[in-house]
Amino acid sequence: MKFNTTLFTLAAVAALQFSTIAQTNAPGTGVVAPAVHINTGLIPVPRTGPITNRQSLVLQRAKDAPGDYDIEFIGDSITQGWEGKGANVWKELGTKYKIINFGVSGDRTEHVLWRFEQGQLDGIKAKVAVVMIGTNNSGKNKDGTDSYTDADILEGVTAIVNQIRVRQPDTKILLLGIFPRAKTFSPQRGRLLEINQALARLDDGQHIFYLDFGSQYIEKDGSISKDIMPDALHPNETGYKIWASAMEPKLKELLSN
Repeated sequence: MKFNTTLFTLAAVAALQFSTIAQTNAPGTGVVAPAVHINTGLIPVPRTGPITNRQSLVLQRAKDAPGDYDIEFIGDSITQGWEGKGANVWKELGTKYKIINFGVSGDRTEHVLWRFEQGQLDGIKAKVAVVMIGTNNSGKNKDGTDSYTDADILEGVTAIVNQIRVRQPDTKILLLGIFPRAKTFSPQRGRLLEINQALARLDDGQHIFYLDFGSQYIEKDGSISKDIMPDALHPNETGYKIWASAMEPKLKELLSN
């Protein structure tokens, strides 16, 4: 079943714009209506450029191999990396569970929502969806301003979780805290920590379960070791081993239930 989230989102945006305009003073008062902020992280949009090859691949992957799965992984390059630096760990996971990877490098929340609209989850019955997304929404524009507010990112991730609930009502969602990034303390890393605090509130103990093990990638001095994340963002094989070990207890619990 397909749901056109774009129509709902655009309708909400239109309602917001009307509301904002209606609340301003009458013409001729000299009061200028404030600019309306639109959260583009909620508006489904496809990728462009060479990455469309990967985007098409994971969409086709769902169509070519529908059916039951223990775990589906949804995310960006960090999730896609299970097939790269994490390939050996992925292979080991595959001996325990039936798994499928829906990670696309560079994806932001709006791109994942677009993939959902294109049928990414149609025909897939996963017992657990492991979701981590949002780090690419936390980057800056060329002028140094934030591309998205913290609230934008929170709303985008929440929309993804809600869409999974609608499209796969029997699937348990293991929502992961967004991994830390940057070699040492930074405003961006701080933003992600604040967003993670809010994401943790989505855990309802029934359908959505939050798990944050980002501290395992951090050294005692606050830095990220090159032995775990060489570029201070993407895990290497050691980093994926940490990921697998950290979520294993929760996965066993969710799959057994």
